[in-house]
Formats: sequence, C-alpha cells, structure tokens
Amino acid sequence: MTRTITVAGIQTSYGDDLQANIDKTIGFVREAAGRGAQVILPSELFQGPYFCVSQEEHWFAHAYAWREHPCVTALSAVAKELGVAIPVSIFEKDGPQYYNSIVMLDADGEALGVYRKSHIPDGPGYQEKYYFRPGDTGFKTWTTRFGKVGVGICWDQWFPEAARAMMLQGADVLMYPTAIGTEPHDAGLHTAEPWRRAMQGHAVSNAVPVVGANRIGHETVTEAGQTFYGHSFIADQQGTLVESLGADDEGVLVHSFDLDELDKYRAAWGFFRDRRTDLYGALTGGK
Repeated sequence: MTRTITVAGIQTSYGDDLQANIDKTIGFVREAAGRGAQVILPSELFQGPYFCVSQEEHWFAHAYAWREHPCVTALSAVAKELGVAIPVSIFEKDGPQYYNSIVMLDADGEALGVYRKSHIPDGPGYQEKYYFRPGDTGFKTWTTRFGKVGVGICWDQWFPEAARAMMLQGADVLMYPTAIGTEPHDAGLHTAEPWRRAMQGHAVSNAVPVVGANRIGHETVTEAGQTFYGHSFIADQQGTLVESLGADDEGVLVHSFDLDELDKYRAAWGFFRDRRTDLYGALTGGK
C-alpha cells in the first residue's frame, strides 16, 4: 500500500482582531482539508499583526500559556473535527518568560507539544529579541497521524543546521511558518527570492519536501508600516517549486508526496550515510 502525505500552506493577511484572525485561518484550514490536505500550515504569529517591528511593552499582554492560547484551543477543535494536523504559531507566555512558539496539533485535536523558536532576529523591522527568549526545547520532529513533520519558525529557516537536526530525527517533510517582508532600513533590499532559495536548498541537501507559509499585506503597527511579500510555496525533494503563490495572492497551496518514494530517493543520495558526526555530533547529540 502506498504511503502518502498531503501538505498545505496558507497565505493571507491578518488584522488587529484576534478572533477574526482565528476565524479567517479556520476558513482556510477547511478549504485545505476539503482539497485533501492532511497537515496544514498557517503563517507565523497569525493571532494578529506582526508586532515586532518596534519595541512596545503593551504587546506582552497578547501572550498566553501554550495550552490555553486561543489559537490553540480553537484550532484543536477544528483539527479533531476535520481529522488534520496543524502546526499552530503563537506568542507564548511561560511564567515570566516569553517565546515565539509552535504547538503541533495532531488529527485527534491533541497537542503533541511545543517547539520554541531557536534563532531570534534583531534588526530594523524585526526586533524579536525584545519580546522572545531563544527557545529551550531544541529542534523537534513530530510524529503525526500522517507522517513525521519537522517545524522551524521563520528565522530558523536561514540556518541549515536546523533543517538537518530535524531530518536526523526522521522528518518526512519540513515546514516553516514565517512573517517576512520589506526591510525598513533599505528600500532597495528585497529578500523574497533568497528567502525561497534558502529553503529550496534545505530541500535539496536533505532530500525532503519543504513548505513555507508567509503572510501578505501592508500592516501599520508603526507609522511607516511594513509590507509582507507572500511568495509561499511547496518545494519537492529536489528543491523544485511544485506549488507557489505570488506577492499579493491569498489562498491555499496543497500537494501530495509519496513517502516510500521519498525514502528511496533519500537513501540513494547518501546524505545521511556519509555525514560526519565527528564534525558536528555535538549539534545532534551524536545521532
């Protein structure tokens, strides 16, 4: 019997209203599930606007404990109803500490646990170190009903060791929810293509499909605002874009992969057979 996994990425804009953003995401989850998707990826921090463009203490009031986060509780019920798995991106509060996190919901609606973003950017328009501690969970691969899913968060996607660490845990597919767009300090810098190519490189060097889900639209958290450039995609194990959206498109990407073919292809390339644990074993615990 052929083993397959059908993945999806959501690309849309978000506003200030938490419940409206949740409802909008649920609508796209339903659309993706209706097209056969089993693991459905919304973009990063979809609970509201991307607030990290500046340092404003009032945003800390929008964080919740991960099990109680409104995005988690609402999508848990939807995951159970539709029988799909959903990586839910949240602003997490853990006592006095704050994280940019993912809660992986399986197809029964149960939370498999939390991953806390490891790499935290700090620059114009992306001042995340004011809000988030570096994650303390380590990289994670989740065993869902449909396969093993590795999830990094936005800035994690620029680091090849993050992808490799998730692959060494047996990931069948890698997913990256993101919120990235214009660079306030340099109007001539447009990173959409490098952003895609970095993740396409992870697909090639790990022989694995990759899903990137970004937001779109102009948000005015600051007076100048920031425009998010979309370009969400699904790449196959050779890095080829098999599904993609443009800068302003709103919608859902869906694609199926044969897990047995992926296993065979990955074994034939030998990337994991020939890797040098003596050179970077400390990163992976020697696995």
